[in-house]
Amino acid sequence: MGFLDEDYLLESASARRLYDEIRDLPILDPHSHVDVAALARNEGWTDIWEVEGATDHYVWELMRKRGVPERKITGDAPNREKWDAFAAVFPEFAGNPTYEWVHLDLKRRFGIEKPISAETADEIWTETKAALESPEMRQRRLLHEMDVEVVSSTDDPTSDLEHHRTLADEFDGVTVRPTWRPDAAMGAGAPDWPAYVDRLGDATDTDVADLDGFLAALRTSHEYFDANGCGASDHGLSEAVTKPVDRDRAADVYERAYAGEPLTDADVTDFKAFVLERIGELNRETDWVTQLHIGPVRDYRDSLYEELGTDAGGDVSTGDLDLADNLRYFLNRFDEELEVVLYVVDPTHYPTVATVARAFPNVSVGAAWWFNDSPHGIGSQLEYVGTVDLLANYGGMVSDSRKLLSFGSRFEMFRRTLANTVGGMVERGQVPGHVAEDLVRRVAYERPAELWDF
Repeated sequence: MGFLDEDYLLESASARRLYDEIRDLPILDPHSHVDVAALARNEGWTDIWEVEGATDHYVWELMRKRGVPERKITGDAPNREKWDAFAAVFPEFAGNPTYEWVHLDLKRRFGIEKPISAETADEIWTETKAALESPEMRQRRLLHEMDVEVVSSTDDPTSDLEHHRTLADEFDGVTVRPTWRPDAAMGAGAPDWPAYVDRLGDATDTDVADLDGFLAALRTSHEYFDANGCGASDHGLSEAVTKPVDRDRAADVYERAYAGEPLTDADVTDFKAFVLERIGELNRETDWVTQLHIGPVRDYRDSLYEELGTDAGGDVSTGDLDLADNLRYFLNRFDEELEVVLYVVDPTHYPTVATVARAFPNVSVGAAWWFNDSPHGIGSQLEYVGTVDLLANYGGMVSDSRKLLSFGSRFEMFRRTLANTVGGMVERGQVPGHVAEDLVRRVAYERPAELWDF
């Protein structure tokens, strides 16, 4: 088997046959960080660093690990200097999925098959820079080329969705769906939370002086998103604590938080639980999917956060969460009334989410997320979910990407791993071939289309 050849990740004849069944299916992406403004303007890129390194904290972390100075990662070094630094250490990324994604991007989108290294850096820079000048490399054309049918963005409730409306009017063949991400609204106790609440009030033309006004503003935003094609909310939760919280208790916390008074940990937890339940009620009314991304410990590396802020590559995972207890109230509150997709960043939580999904027909296990988004992580998760819950009810792949060119690469990696995993079942005599073909098509396309109402 050669590097990224036709048999990449496919270890049997059955795997190759199953991959042929799904390789050309359109891409349905329920969760990404696509730059909707850039897509609406149909922007391109100036150079390969902009394409592969400028927005990707996965790349930044690995460059730091290999001793590249921050100036050549997120600092003021010219892009060519950053690319050279990236290429010089890139062979040392081998074994990490980033090594495969970036090479897949080059192979599929630029036709470049040479491995990235210090020796090839100049040649690849020149070839890609020339290619990026072509109209063929504009963002909308690339989504068509990758056969992306639906891509979902991540959007704050204060967004006016102007760029989504532009794309709905102008961009034929690809649906760009907003996703309602109210994390900031739930962040009572954060220093900038009162200012955020004021922005939410301004965006919805609502008086947010009290809890009733705040909830009214959330409802107005929710209705606006729904009218503009949204079909899901998304919640990033370091710990998903759900429980019944009295409205008077929530109102008291809101009043103190809005006044800028300090809150206790119990105050913060109670407020988040109260608001999440109200959001569940809104989602039930509109038949939206509720996505819970659970477990990351944000901004764990202090020096990085102090220098660069959030989303800079300083987050970690933890297994120290009681998911079964913490999710119990919310899942029972909306039992068979609300589609819920659970993503966990620590793989030790798969047994809990898989058994929870088995117990609740309206709960699905989400894609192998973040640190688990690799052939090893995807394959391990699919095997476990398939033996405990049902692969036929799997939540489907998500790109979770900030790099548009990687949408195709990440879905290709997933589909090859899916075909290899199910192909192994066929080879071991666990599943007949025709059943396996139906299963991989369902996981790769039919189930996401059904779950997310694509």
